[in-house]
Amino acid sequence: MTRKEAETRLRQTFGFEHFFDEQWNVIKRLLKRERVLLIERTGFGKSLCYQFPATLWEGITVILSPLIALMRDQVNNLNAKGIPARYINSEQSEEENTQAIQDALDGKIKILYIAPERQENQEWQEAVRNMNLSMIVVDEAHTISVWGHDFRPAFRRIVHLVNLLPKDMPVLATTATATLRVQHDIEQQIGGQLITVRGNLMRDNFHLYVVETQSEEEKMIALSRWMERLPGTGLIYTGTRVQTELYARWLECNGINCIAYNAGLPAEQRKEIEQGLMENRWKCVISTNALGMGIDKPDIRFVIHTQIPASPIHYYQEIGRAGRDGKPTVAILFYNSRKDADGIPEDYKLPKSFIESARPSTKTYQRVIDLLKEEPLGIQDLTRKTNLKQTPIRVIKADLIEQGIIKEVIYDKRKVYEYQFGAQALDTAGFEALRVAKLKDLDKMVEYVYTREPRMKYLCEYLGDHHPDIYKGCDNTDLVKRHVRTSEEDWQRVREFQTNYFPRLEVESKKTNLVNGVAGAYYGTSNIGTFIHRCKYEGGGMFPDMLLTTVLRAYRKQWGKETFDMILHVPPTISGDLVKDFAYRLGITLSIPVHDWLQKAHPTEPQKVFQNNILKRDNVAGAFTLSVPDAVEGKSILLVDDIFDSGATIKEIGRMLTQAGATAIAPLVIAKTVGGDNL
Repeated sequence: MTRKEAETRLRQTFGFEHFFDEQWNVIKRLLKRERVLLIERTGFGKSLCYQFPATLWEGITVILSPLIALMRDQVNNLNAKGIPARYINSEQSEEENTQAIQDALDGKIKILYIAPERQENQEWQEAVRNMNLSMIVVDEAHTISVWGHDFRPAFRRIVHLVNLLPKDMPVLATTATATLRVQHDIEQQIGGQLITVRGNLMRDNFHLYVVETQSEEEKMIALSRWMERLPGTGLIYTGTRVQTELYARWLECNGINCIAYNAGLPAEQRKEIEQGLMENRWKCVISTNALGMGIDKPDIRFVIHTQIPASPIHYYQEIGRAGRDGKPTVAILFYNSRKDADGIPEDYKLPKSFIESARPSTKTYQRVIDLLKEEPLGIQDLTRKTNLKQTPIRVIKADLIEQGIIKEVIYDKRKVYEYQFGAQALDTAGFEALRVAKLKDLDKMVEYVYTREPRMKYLCEYLGDHHPDIYKGCDNTDLVKRHVRTSEEDWQRVREFQTNYFPRLEVESKKTNLVNGVAGAYYGTSNIGTFIHRCKYEGGGMFPDMLLTTVLRAYRKQWGKETFDMILHVPPTISGDLVKDFAYRLGITLSIPVHDWLQKAHPTEPQKVFQNNILKRDNVAGAFTLSVPDAVEGKSILLVDDIFDSGATIKEIGRMLTQAGATAIAPLVIAKTVGGDNL
């Protein structure tokens, strides 16, 4: 097919007039059944490089992508153009995924997107052998490289699949962010006569700024002042889930239309926010880096980071989610350079802690190996027996499979992991080398903060792009530096916000009559945690009046003058009468009767000894009862406790009280833990 013939087909099918020269170069190679690694900036049009040839072949093109939002958007767009496409991922039911596989086997679709984790599914493993494959695409290919910024051990299965393909089957691997080290790793893994096409990563429509601060409060003040002056809609990235809520509430208090987003929200809520972003419902979405990848919105006008990313690669990728239409786009990076007693800058500590804790200890790996030597176990079995969260369990599982120490097997239609007797000992040398490499990447991110070079030049050259462009568009070249200037009025607004900021307790569900509640503060970000700990574990007496005052403010802000029929308090495990006494003092102040009807049906352990939700739910399942069973029927209840972590206790009591006829159960606690227990 000539380029002229291809562009005629392009206009008819996709509505575009022409290919970029680089796009046609890649497509031409794929049509010759070659293997290609394409490294191009976000917004270049990498998807067209595989979607177009996919429409020409008789068989099916399988695209392995970790981005669920991208799958959803691209499948909808392809189907709207008359190109039959489906996807397989955790967002769908098993029935929907099975139907997508069957449609692929029946030749009803041209393009099938699949999340790489789904390759572990036996149904997929059997089906892919019988599909009429025409091409394999590895999207976000840096995820298969241990040196990539978002490496996922489970994604190595992609390489196993590629290695099983006939040598003349076209393969396309794409990424916008690959250093030369990552590029060479991908080339080695995919193998064959792989041809690398590396484009110009320059984004000349970006205006790059770094703003140095001495506190989180200065960042808050700057955002409240600058937000309305920034064009269009944008993204604000924070370092933690807690900060997404904090910044969203702060901006709301300053009249900014915004919303918080993070991976801890229910899937339906995340989809709704993603759709709202597409429709410009808010000035900004405040998110962890969970948002943005794969969302095809070309007109995001600004990206602001309140926390430095872990590397220049992360930063280039995250700002690259904006300005894909080529129009002027602002990227601002805040950096709190204030140093602690050990001389470590405040904003260096969080990404460093993520790097240091990315892999569990060798002792933890060995504990999993020893358990699997005794018997094959599934993920939930391991979660229960190790008292680990599911994330470290999955990391350990993937590493042990990679090293051939365990393998996945199916027993009675159940997926379990089996120790391979005679396997080599665990090799941790690679873990340490990767940790050191990532710390060096973090140091390079700090170097970006202080560089005097053009900022885009620094990012491009770090990624291995040395094109001789004329770099402008930053506060080191032709733009005026931004500084945070504050007034006493600004600080007063911040103090008032902090005094009246109370964490929400998201507990509502269709299965119970629980309503979302409120906490007096976060346990780990205020002195409230210190008071609770002293009273519970150090014999410090009853909770002080200061905690009562704080919780009363939270109550009045959440429910105003609303009243409840009664207060019930959560029965203790180790805290004696602390919560009971606190509940009675609340009841006296609010003129709400307090009852001691909630009791333990059987003993429980303190929730804090459990590291994961599964064990926390197991610990409190069926653990509560009412001494006066009919007393709550038709009543609204204020449910009081000291600490909210995973929410398992509150949810279990809410379930029991709903069954007993309570019409509303509203949790009110002294403190919410910073991390909660999101698996």
